[in-house]
Amino acid sequence: MTHQVFVKALLFVFLLMGCNAQRPQKECTTYIEAADPSPDNTADWTVVESGLMASVGSIDHLYAKSSIPNVEIRSRWEGTAWKGERVSAQLIVWSKEAVRQVEYEFSEFESSNDETLPASIAHARFVRYVITDEFANGCGRRVPEEFAASLSPDVLDPVNCFDMEPQTTRPLWITMDIPSDAAPGTYTSTMQLFANGKKHTSFTFSIEILPRILPPASEWKFHLDLWQNPYAVARVHDVEPWSDAHWDALRPLMKMLAGAGQKVITTTLNKRPWGGQTEDAFGSMIAWTRTSGGDWQYDYTIFDNWVEFMMELGIKSQINCYSMVPWGNELYFFDEKTGEEVKIKAEPGTKAYADLWVPFLRDFTAHLEQRGWNEITRIAMDERAPAEMQAMLNLLSETAPGLGVALADNHQSYKLYPDQLVDLCVAHGSVVEPDDRKYRESKGYVTTWYVCCADVFPNVFTFSPPAEAAFIGWYTAAAGFDGFLRWAYNSWVKDPLLDSRFRTWPAGDTYIVYPDARSSIRFERLREGIQDAEKIRILREELQNDSSDEAKGKLDLLNQTLDSFNITEKPKNLGDLMLKGKQVLVDISEKPNK
Repeated sequence: MTHQVFVKALLFVFLLMGCNAQRPQKECTTYIEAADPSPDNTADWTVVESGLMASVGSIDHLYAKSSIPNVEIRSRWEGTAWKGERVSAQLIVWSKEAVRQVEYEFSEFESSNDETLPASIAHARFVRYVITDEFANGCGRRVPEEFAASLSPDVLDPVNCFDMEPQTTRPLWITMDIPSDAAPGTYTSTMQLFANGKKHTSFTFSIEILPRILPPASEWKFHLDLWQNPYAVARVHDVEPWSDAHWDALRPLMKMLAGAGQKVITTTLNKRPWGGQTEDAFGSMIAWTRTSGGDWQYDYTIFDNWVEFMMELGIKSQINCYSMVPWGNELYFFDEKTGEEVKIKAEPGTKAYADLWVPFLRDFTAHLEQRGWNEITRIAMDERAPAEMQAMLNLLSETAPGLGVALADNHQSYKLYPDQLVDLCVAHGSVVEPDDRKYRESKGYVTTWYVCCADVFPNVFTFSPPAEAAFIGWYTAAAGFDGFLRWAYNSWVKDPLLDSRFRTWPAGDTYIVYPDARSSIRFERLREGIQDAEKIRILREELQNDSSDEAKGKLDLLNQTLDSFNITEKPKNLGDLMLKGKQVLVDISEKPNK
């Protein structure tokens, strides 16, 4: 045998061994999901072929754990993206037998132009199931037994392998982060699925990268305001509030929020601004002390540390301070003379209210000016009645006229104080008159909208169809709002990884992400819709500044398409509507106008 033949034979043996090589055994460790409260007893798993089944699925579908997926087997996924965009896909695996060590591996993304992108731009997370319920009557106290319960796929668990139970379905959420410096073109990667330590199925992921750049999230104009609850993080992670361990637990969670374009830092002026409505009532980030001599002292250590922490992560546009009109009008302070905490009820417009707030506001504004934060700080209120708002605003304008105000307004009362609401957020379905919008825009005021437990559509409950989260961005653009507010980024329930139900509102209403910075299908789709809103803004600005007939045609098409998204009731064809809108964005984006 010649040397050359010997080398070729040896290479063939190595390749053969590589193809059949057993992957190292792993302990696929993760938490145990809740038992299914309503398993699919009609599923006939005996008709399923032996071994692991797998297919590309739809990101619009929630695949039940105990049901056999009704999918056409597909091994190829195709998509389109701007440079700098995040794109999602969903893979579905199911089996009638237990399957050990399900894992995956992406190859490099290669284009026909010999350009490559690293395999690391793509990764998969195993979708985990949580107990959910139903909308029913929306807001109101809930007895679990009175509402239909089921398992819903939502948590994105970043474990590197997973052991499947028999007769179960398991989605994998695929995320592709397109580099902002990628060369335009169509790139293809192979995702190799493994089971029981061996190669199982190969999937092809092909993405066309358009000659467009989506700016980094820190530069998005979309005014996203998801309220943060650092106290829930301390409880769930069992750490002392504001300890080093607490900051370590907060960092990846809040970094994920910054990555979605969050603009607002949620802070508290006093204890329990929303009463005890959540599992973790908010503490005060400012310590109020009445000295033995009757003077007031304020310690801003926690407030300052929290704001600086969030700003370092990239959330630095606005500081919202809750609240000068807390729920129940209760305020707390430490009385040095008695050595005890005092709770006092003081309604706006009363002497007791002024005695508490006037000295605080004078000290607080001086502190903000010293820190350079006075221009971006807002005294924030949540769904407060007009009479209370007016009394509070009168005091604020007399004592601290430079401070702007933010209000989540469910009373349609914004016309009563047009120049004090620097940040107005109206309840879904409320109308901000065109003249008022134009006036606010001319002043540089922010006008957004929100949904809560009262809104069946669109929403981000754990049972909501995933497309609704993406629709939120489209509606924001179509209705002419600057952004979107949702009251709870992470006000976690007792066992957030297992059961998303809460004692008062539909399941998932109190949080959209999970402990240990686990994302969710809902959060990823919401981020997708925000990206789309940014692309719409960029294209509109470009087309409006182009006098060509081609640009006018594209702008007309974009505006006509957006008109179909300016709706407040769920259409029968939401999936088709979203697909049409996205295709229009692709068509308009394919080449920049000269």
